[in-house]
Amino acid sequence: MKRLAFAVCVLALGFSAATPARADFAVVKFEWGYCRIWWNSAANPVGTGWTKVAVGLPDLGAAWAALNKAVATKACR
Repeated sequence: MKRLAFAVCVLALGFSAATPARADFAVVKFEWGYCRIWWNSAANPVGTGWTKVAVGLPDLGAAWAALNKAVATKACR
């Protein structure tokens, strides 16, 4: 019985470690007008004078699309 419980625990640990980490992206506009892709939408840049233009983007491709849209609409330089 102990071996079965140990095997189940090892399998559960293996499955939880095998799930990919999810990193949300954001587009951040700094006070001088330039926007950058921020790697973690939950973390904030240091200092003041910034705003988030787009938040919770699922991957880097979506972040690039949001950045290009912000530049096209003149929300960013």
